[in-house]
Amino acid sequence: MKKLISAVGLALLLSSPILAQNTNRFSFVFGGGFTQPVRFSEDRLNTGFNFLAGGGVNVSKHVGLLGEFGFNHMGLSTGTLAAQGVPDGSTRIYSFTFNPVVRMNPEGRFDPYITFGGGYYRRTVEFTAPTTAVVSAFDPFYGVFFPIEVPANEILGSFSQNKGGANVGAGFSVRISGDSNVKLFAEARGHYIWTTPVRTTYVPVSFGLRW
Repeated sequence: MKKLISAVGLALLLSSPILAQNTNRFSFVFGGGFTQPVRFSEDRLNTGFNFLAGGGVNVSKHVGLLGEFGFNHMGLSTGTLAAQGVPDGSTRIYSFTFNPVVRMNPEGRFDPYITFGGGYYRRTVEFTAPTTAVVSAFDPFYGVFFPIEVPANEILGSFSQNKGGANVGAGFSVRISGDSNVKLFAEARGHYIWTTPVRTTYVPVSFGLRW
């Protein structure tokens, strides 16, 4: 980790503030995929899904600085539910992080990259039970509203923590065409949140677009 940070720091130091020709001034990312709990969380959470969006600036062709919003949703494991005596539950994690990106082959069709950073994380754990709710439905044929019952979840308990966290990962992007700045990407990134009494750790695997 220290070697990675040193390498990125050196790249930032050597990068010219004037961007090279054909390098976009700004950079954006949008994607989503599945999320795998690991280490401290693998016995407590189930595989879930994620969403990622962000934007920033390119310091040079090889180095970019991105601010990113992340959302991850994972269900609670059978063991966790049994220990709490509840029928169902889930975890939601919102994050706002600052992440340098170091690109290995920015002018090529295939561009591997590494990224790391950190920031603010909000983790919410909810325990729920299935129930029904009465809502109003509209019948367009008769032009009247009438009540119906629909499936719903009753929240038995909700617990949130706001903590700092860090992330590190790698991926690759593939240019859509030879002269396009839009790229398809795939990446895996490990996240570590200083939640208490147990840390929260997970790896989102995401796919999407960078430009």
